[in-house]
Amino acid sequence: MQIYIDGEYFSKVDAKISVFDHGLLYGDGVFEGIRIYNKSVFRLTQHVQRLFRSAKYIHLDLGKTPEEITEIVLETCRRNELSDGYIRLVATRGVGTLGLSPTLCPKPCLFCIVDELAIYPPEFYERGLALLTVSTRRNIVDALDPQLKTLNYLNNIMAKIEAQRSGFEEALMLNSEGYVAEAAADNIFIFVGDRLLTPATHLGALPGITRNAALEIAAELGFQTEETYITLQQVYNADECFLTGTAAEIVPVFEVDSRPVADGKPGPKTKRMIEEFKKLTVSDGTPF
Repeated sequence: MQIYIDGEYFSKVDAKISVFDHGLLYGDGVFEGIRIYNKSVFRLTQHVQRLFRSAKYIHLDLGKTPEEITEIVLETCRRNELSDGYIRLVATRGVGTLGLSPTLCPKPCLFCIVDELAIYPPEFYERGLALLTVSTRRNIVDALDPQLKTLNYLNNIMAKIEAQRSGFEEALMLNSEGYVAEAAADNIFIFVGDRLLTPATHLGALPGITRNAALEIAAELGFQTEETYITLQQVYNADECFLTGTAAEIVPVFEVDSRPVADGKPGPKTKRMIEEFKKLTVSDGTPF
């Protein structure tokens, strides 16, 4: 394994960052999780654009152009020679002092990891996931906007812990107003007839790359798509439900809070969405 860190490549055992890096000390940084399919990076341009949006929001100057970061990702993929895998692209505030001020960090740190991906077991795609609505609420926009992919993921982690300790595979998170926001690591969708609904990003949902792909696919299939308010009652009574994410892709949900979704089996519309997404991963990527 070859890992890129600030202009150099290191083996896994030699890849290190400083304990004074503010990404480690304060979660001060941004990241992207990206997929490799058949020696091609899926929607790389969109991922790099989102990285820059997140960095701009937290006043982090990456010190590189989108084109330069794109080439770093592609070169790291070439060096690791994986046909299929996962990329973690991370930018931190860089090395500073133990003080909180970002002005004490003169240079950002950028690193890129390419590795094999541990995804949900195949049976989860066949039977679906069981979700638990957790008490941990999604970060409010006024505190830390959930539309950002920052290194501060404790909100999601606490939700995941709560779900797993209760024997559930994934957590469903509400926003401060009680509307459905997203799962701990994925976006959520429900089918109501031929309408495909997903929480609007301003309500606490990340503008996921796979989420956007799902909306595009649904529109092409003739479904009416809506980014809107969703209540738990709507989720409980949905005809179908699924999650989307870079690692998860599109995975069905068969149960929410011990209530079966429809007949408790992955529905035909979700299965068709999965089929179309698989086709998209073959055609919509940047080869390396």
